[in-house]
Amino acid sequence: MPRKVIIITDPGQDQAVAILMALAAPEHFEILGIVTSAGNISLDFTQKNARKLIELAGRTDVPVFAGCPRPIHRKLVTAEHVHGPTGLDGSDLPEPIVPLQEEHGVDFIIRTLRQLPAGSVTIFSESPLTNLAMALIKAPDIAEKISEIVMMAGAYFEVGNITPSAEFNIYVDPKAADIVLRSGIPMVMLPLDVTHKLLSTPERLDRIAKLGNRAGRTVAGLLSFSEGFDLNKYGWEGAPLHGPTVPAYMIRPEIFGGRQVNVTVEIGSELTLGMTVVDYWQITDRVRNVFYVTEADSDAYYQLIAELIGRLP
Repeated sequence: MPRKVIIITDPGQDQAVAILMALAAPEHFEILGIVTSAGNISLDFTQKNARKLIELAGRTDVPVFAGCPRPIHRKLVTAEHVHGPTGLDGSDLPEPIVPLQEEHGVDFIIRTLRQLPAGSVTIFSESPLTNLAMALIKAPDIAEKISEIVMMAGAYFEVGNITPSAEFNIYVDPKAADIVLRSGIPMVMLPLDVTHKLLSTPERLDRIAKLGNRAGRTVAGLLSFSEGFDLNKYGWEGAPLHGPTVPAYMIRPEIFGGRQVNVTVEIGSELTLGMTVVDYWQITDRVRNVFYVTEADSDAYYQLIAELIGRLP
């Protein structure tokens, strides 16, 4: 049976790959809807990008909703310096035809979860957690309907990628992350500590480009654009590929490794705002609220990406 999921996202090139993977795997994912957030770029672009992706995948049956246009308590921080002014720079996808849903993304999350049995939906998170946090604030009863949250977010050993101490998805809306992490919902965190081990080398990108389909060419173009910033910053043989860890973990958890720990978020310090404080060595008696992933088989990861992207038009 496929897992019922709500995708929250702010595409973004690597998030685009994650969404395409999920759209290509209906045997694993029953996608109830895609809720877009402001994050990598503004909401105007993220909702449009999500609609472009469902059209590319031939999955216009999946509805797309626009959520919150900014974080809960602060101004929006974006990442055009990585993703370009549209968020999907590196592709030539046409303007979408499929319409944006009229319902607000937060209201969609609440309505959908309330209609389903307890523990029946997984949140597939690729973005700042604003929309999910707002849904939990507005309707606390929905928490019991969520079986698990699988999120690309956070860092501990690799510290930050937007500030010296904070990972981008958490930093954009640390208050939202704090609300979600204190919700009591089971969750998996795929942080920079694992994504920095999953490098999109030229050989791996070339394999995707040569799949022979439009989706493969599009993904190779997207990642070739977005990797420029990271290659310059880190000087590695390839750029880390963050977003696809979420569908990859949900499909093949055996290729990942981690441990159950406590994770909290710094929300008060100007210097370390958005830092994920991971009690990796169990120094405190705080509740172990997150399965925190630190290891992965990179070859198996890229093999799965190529396999799924290869199924698309």
